[in-house]
Amino acid sequence: MTGLCIMRTGAMPDNLYEPGTKVRLSVVFSSAGAETDPTTVTLKVRTPAGVVTPYTWAGAQVTKDAVGRFHMDLSVTASGRYYYRWIGTGTVETSVEASFRVKDPVIP
Repeated sequence: MTGLCIMRTGAMPDNLYEPGTKVRLSVVFSSAGAETDPTTVTLKVRTPAGVVTPYTWAGAQVTKDAVGRFHMDLSVTASGRYYYRWIGTGTVETSVEASFRVKDPVIP
């Protein structure tokens, strides 16, 4: 079954964060207008160095907030652009991708 995936990041303007902070990556999965849990939920994050790491609900790295609502708090240390993709499979087949930036520290 196909579905809709709505993604949210923190409230920073232009999705720009300080190094050494946690960024909350959130998603809402729905099907036919109702929030629905996918069978599997995966969050893939690509760091500025190009390393891709998968995080899963089944692996307890992704937190379920309510039916269809999930988040992960990602610690960011490296400056540059991070890319991430939420993927739902099974009962809700959908994905969504976005990015945010971590600025260079003024005082290292």
